[in-house]
Amino acid sequence: MGHVEIALLVIVVVAALAFDFTNGFHDTANAMATSIASGALRPRIAVLISAVLNLLGAFLSIKVASTIASGIVDAGATSASVVFSGLVGAIVWNLITWYLGLPSSSSHALIGGVLGATLVAVGTRAVNVPGLVSDVLVPAAVAPVLAALVAAAATFIAYLAVRKVGAKRSRRGFRYGQIVSASLVSLAHGTNDAQKTMGVITLALIAGGTLAPNAHPPLWVIISAGSAIALGTYFGGWRVIRTVGTRLTEISTPQGFASETCASAVILASSHFGFPLSTTHVCAGGVVGAGIGRRHARVQWGMAGRMVAGWVVTLPAAGAIGAFVAWSSGLVGGIVGELVVAAATLAVAVGLYLASRRSAVGPDNINKVSLPQSTTGSEERAA
Repeated sequence: MGHVEIALLVIVVVAALAFDFTNGFHDTANAMATSIASGALRPRIAVLISAVLNLLGAFLSIKVASTIASGIVDAGATSASVVFSGLVGAIVWNLITWYLGLPSSSSHALIGGVLGATLVAVGTRAVNVPGLVSDVLVPAAVAPVLAALVAAAATFIAYLAVRKVGAKRSRRGFRYGQIVSASLVSLAHGTNDAQKTMGVITLALIAGGTLAPNAHPPLWVIISAGSAIALGTYFGGWRVIRTVGTRLTEISTPQGFASETCASAVILASSHFGFPLSTTHVCAGGVVGAGIGRRHARVQWGMAGRMVAGWVVTLPAAGAIGAFVAWSSGLVGGIVGELVVAAATLAVAVGLYLASRRSAVGPDNINKVSLPQSTTGSEERAA
């Protein structure tokens, strides 16, 4: 491998870790939005716990990483440049949806970006269509519905179980339970989402000839991917946390406990089978289900519809960005093209960050924008 190839590979690894960082702060809401909204955890404590457990979760399994590395596109037909273009597509889409406060799927952004870049650079022959359908599209449709149904049932059962217990006492018990369930979601998130970056780096190493086909991620890849997603998680994606925690439905501690427990079970099961599941779909579906399962709770179906529309658009949107990047960087060619794209991506990131400061959301005002409270919720807090 020559110096130019090594430099390209280094750029790809840096871009992959940058995506992992955006994945962390974009998806913090998956684990901690309901705990923060219900008051079970303080915002800064919540993101710290989530960051540590995301890091630990990265070491529990590599099945999802293997699916990303070899189950979606043909690693032998791709290149480091193609992987880089796909990562840029995922990063840009993650930043756009973060700015909008939209809980979209980082997983689907990554897969869409890589697919779009691969189609432009190589063609359809490099895409594993059966793997895409069975490992990505089918779980994307089934998982949020399953999570919503299970969470609705669990919420109903939770309230039924404590109907003769005082509101203050039940709230305290579920608060402690929610700390455990939210922590479990963070651990599960690490087992699924951190592995996606591991898989992309492994895909780039295989494409560059550094690793043999179907090789497992090296230890340094696991450590760096886990650390990047943990760091991003600690910074907290407050805009998305506010949407999930306060704009879908009013969340009490029993609801939060039910939705988090169901979400963690679904995510851990998908990690066991190697499905690169969208943790965003599962956790948001669980929140909606928790609203359905509680009497008098209001589900904001307009916000839920907007969220689902974002899910549908994510794959093609990130794919279009990845395809455009692959095409435009190919016009310049080589490492110069990659550096130009990297500079443009950085400019987009800085621009969106500066724009977000006009209506900043942080740990101090995360719960100040909320839904009208239900009668039950008001009584619960008064008690």
